[in-house]
Amino acid sequence: MKSVSRRNFMKKTSMSIAGAGMALSPNSAFAQVPGERPQGNAPDVTVLNPKNRVPMSFIIDDSTCLVNLAYYGIPQFAEVFPDRYKQPWRSLPQEIPDSFVRKFGEWCGDKGVKGKYSIVPYPACTGWVDRHIPGWTKRELRESLDLVRTLMTPNWDIHPEMISHTIIIDTKTGRPAEDWVEANMENWGFTPGKSVDQLADYMAYALKILKNAGLQCEGITTPGGFGGGALPELSQATLESVRDVYGAEIPHYFRHLFTDDTSVMPRVEYVSGLDSSDPRSVVSIIGCTGDWFGGWDGLNPGSVDKFITEDLKSGRLPEVIDKGEPAVLVCHWPGIYYNGEEVGFDIFKEVHRRVHSRYDNLLWMKLSEIARYWAARELTAISKDADSVSFKAPYAAPAFTVEIPSGRGVPSVQHGGKSVRLTEVSKALALESGTWFRKADSTIVCFDLPKGRSKLVLM
Repeated sequence: MKSVSRRNFMKKTSMSIAGAGMALSPNSAFAQVPGERPQGNAPDVTVLNPKNRVPMSFIIDDSTCLVNLAYYGIPQFAEVFPDRYKQPWRSLPQEIPDSFVRKFGEWCGDKGVKGKYSIVPYPACTGWVDRHIPGWTKRELRESLDLVRTLMTPNWDIHPEMISHTIIIDTKTGRPAEDWVEANMENWGFTPGKSVDQLADYMAYALKILKNAGLQCEGITTPGGFGGGALPELSQATLESVRDVYGAEIPHYFRHLFTDDTSVMPRVEYVSGLDSSDPRSVVSIIGCTGDWFGGWDGLNPGSVDKFITEDLKSGRLPEVIDKGEPAVLVCHWPGIYYNGEEVGFDIFKEVHRRVHSRYDNLLWMKLSEIARYWAARELTAISKDADSVSFKAPYAAPAFTVEIPSGRGVPSVQHGGKSVRLTEVSKALALESGTWFRKADSTIVCFDLPKGRSKLVLM
């Protein structure tokens, strides 16, 4: 399948991901630096996916409180590229109502779906989500934020998608740039040549708005081509800004997606201080699908079959899931709502039905949960002797799952002077934290990995 961009206006990235833990060429599609890694891990201890399942997640872009970003964004894009943006934006709804947010959120909650939901802080310059958005009352904005906090955040990470998602904002004055040109648009020409400090300042401005609105964030989403020409700076600026504003232990970001053979495994980047009390890292979460729901403008209906065919045998999701890599779907909120017709939502419902009809080994996770697991997976030092496996973990990770050569007796986890015996389960699909399963020639153990030193005793 062909690799696609985040939007039809995003510049295509080039080349595929380099091997995990290797320095990358500045001409690659990523260009970030992995940083530190533990050395000499036990070769016969394999860290598996959490609960030995395949993670899934759902990324929702262009969402915010009340505002339909497509309605307000298209004419602003057309100011810069009049030949590209001729959509009938006046026919689009100005609002994506909270009644739909509730309907969508409750359905996903019932099905166990998790992911990322953007809140654009100053959507297309209409108003500030931490203050007032003209066209809606302050009460309506307050209730919309309350809905996000209570219904969405238990299962969804909240990200800013920069500040306006259209024209850049002066972080000293809060005013949009005066000139509507490509270099002043978040989605296009703003980032090339920017330093880490400049990008971190811009991201921090967006994050502080959401913090003022009472929303918790551990990551950011780039709008369109934001970050192009400054990929190493983007990664480092995410690390700096998210830690600075929220104190997040493991910042993460979403920029890249691939629909070809490129690996979509998360990338743990710019790691430092593994032997200190304050390790630092940032995780790039990679999407594996295009927006085949309803598009960023809510004008072009998508196709269930691109995700997974009716016979459940083909499509992008089986390609990724069968490799054991996280299957992170990507959509845009206006296309899920699809002008009140909910075309994108209906497509997602059918995708969910089909994929769960074929697979019984899926685990829905938030992006922050995937980021934490992958950071622990790549950065935990693991050693083994005759009857135990020792872990030195820079981060805690729930449901940490490892496969080891078969031992005798019941495994137990030792940490902080305490020892907890684990419970055997009869099949691998029954694995939960605190359990283990014996295969013919190995044992799979699932437990909550604590930060610091711990030991898995095989007696």
